[in-house]
Amino acid sequence: MCDIPDPTVGPDDVLVRVTFAGVNPLDNMIVCGEVKLIVPYPMPLTIGNEFVGVVERTGTQVTRFSAGERVYGRMPLDSIGAFAQFVSIPQSALEATPEYMNDEEAACVPLTALTAWQAYEFMHVAEGGRLFISGTTGSLGAMAVQSHATWASRCLSVVELPAGGACSTWGVTTFVDYKTQDYATMLSGMDYVLDTVGDREIGKEMGILKRGGILVSLRGTPNGAFARRIGLPWYKRLLFDAAGMRNDRLGHRRGQRYAFIFVCAAAARMARRYCISAERSRINS
Repeated sequence: MCDIPDPTVGPDDVLVRVTFAGVNPLDNMIVCGEVKLIVPYPMPLTIGNEFVGVVERTGTQVTRFSAGERVYGRMPLDSIGAFAQFVSIPQSALEATPEYMNDEEAACVPLTALTAWQAYEFMHVAEGGRLFISGTTGSLGAMAVQSHATWASRCLSVVELPAGGACSTWGVTTFVDYKTQDYATMLSGMDYVLDTVGDREIGKEMGILKRGGILVSLRGTPNGAFARRIGLPWYKRLLFDAAGMRNDRLGHRRGQRYAFIFVCAAAARMARRYCISAERSRINS
């Protein structure tokens, strides 16, 4: 352990005393340098992307929170550091912690919930569309299934997991037992695929996607379209053009679209919508 200076609190910032911080695969990816082309974090670095805590004090322009409130959030991409006693974070990246969640539970929500919601909004899920979610036994996949509850009236979903009964109240219509079944031989004509596994499954997932469909990957290779969308410099755009060429070409040949996303920092409204959907799921379960 080491001591670091107390965080600076700007006019629009909230100083939060952290009670719990979530640990995610992303933290390990950052330490191993796997996302340095997307976010080049300087070392040494205090890591930690999501947390829950209590407001200590607020900046002069903060209107949404006051001292003593329970809050949770996902740290901005360029200033992570939730594995600390205190964090300073813009008020737009915070939400009030739902009363039905204890701190330990709430600390596991922001990063995965925001990622799932960003993916659904990027897909522009339409009424009656068919969505396939892979890898739902992982933390991200599991959150994607739960977050789907708000979309259930619009979309028929297929998920891949060992046993489907636990998700029957979340609007999912079909389950694939990945231990005994192969979705590639069972499914076709999907409008949307949410990939949480990565490149090794992209080919199979596109095989069940219809012409004109979209596959959004949370773990695959970033492509040039992603680099341009988030404003990376020209040399990184060229690099990601080359890196993502295989998946782009595979989609182009099939008349499909491949997209990679990396969760955005300022997405508080998605957290609010997750709280609504999670509360509905809790009540209906």
